Amino acid sequence: MFESDFDAKYFDAASTLDCGQTFRFEASRGGYIVYSGGRACRLWRRGERTVLRCEEADDAYFAHYFDLARDYAEICGRALSCGIPFVAEAARAGKGIRILNQDAEETIFSFLLSQNNNIPRIRMLIGRICAALGEELSFEGERYFAFPRAEKLAQKGEGFYFSLGCGYRAKYIAAAARILAEESAEGYAALPTEQLREKLLSLPGVGPKVADCVLLFAYHRTESFPVDTWIEKVYREELGGTLKDRKKIAAYFAGLFGEAGGYIQQYIFRYERERRTKWQG
Repeated sequence: MFESDFDAKYFDAASTLDCGQTFRFEASRGGYIVYSGGRACRLWRRGERTVLRCEEADDAYFAHYFDLARDYAEICGRALSCGIPFVAEAARAGKGIRILNQDAEETIFSFLLSQNNNIPRIRMLIGRICAALGEELSFEGERYFAFPRAEKLAQKGEGFYFSLGCGYRAKYIAAAARILAEESAEGYAALPTEQLREKLLSLPGVGPKVADCVLLFAYHRTESFPVDTWIEKVYREELGGTLKDRKKIAAYFAGLFGEAGGYIQQYIFRYERERRTKWQG
């Protein structure tokens, strides 16, 4: 096993995993096991350091996955100095978040399942698909299932995914799998951002929010700014925005923050969701 550690101030496992950008992880031994495709790693806190342990062959993969070469102190500093008190407050609270570089296929299917859904149910559905079609593997003696490739997903039809509980999303999973089995989602990365967005929007079931999530969490197009209920609340209540269309709200934020937008979106999203949940609790 290969083990490395990083400043927890700008790489906090809980903040990074629990902000809606990934669904394949679980609490384990005071930390987390994280799954990506057919790989796994363990994260935990040791004092002021975040420790990452994985198979030695997967070290470079997870260094890229967690975006460990990027200076997040500089990114957080841009949010803190943006002149918007709420954004600065969210950045102070969420400075440990890192934007992941996830497998493109897995991210597309995961966010197709995320539509009109909650995180526990999304994780359950992904787990069912992995258990049904993914290769059985193990990490540190614990069994898990890989996320199946599009070619494997394409072997099943809408009825199969409906039987797993995917509901109306079943037709989108089946149809997108047939397309991605023939095309390369990784190959899409060569496209400029706007062409890539249009390519994603052409996939069955992919709307603007899902496209922006995939752009940000799989292709690291950080000018993307996914807008959901939480972001819309911030836009209206904290920034006094009046736009109604979420595409226009996303464009507003993208214009406001530029290439820092995706990072700031995650600061805002997690901060707003957590404070609202506390109030409601």
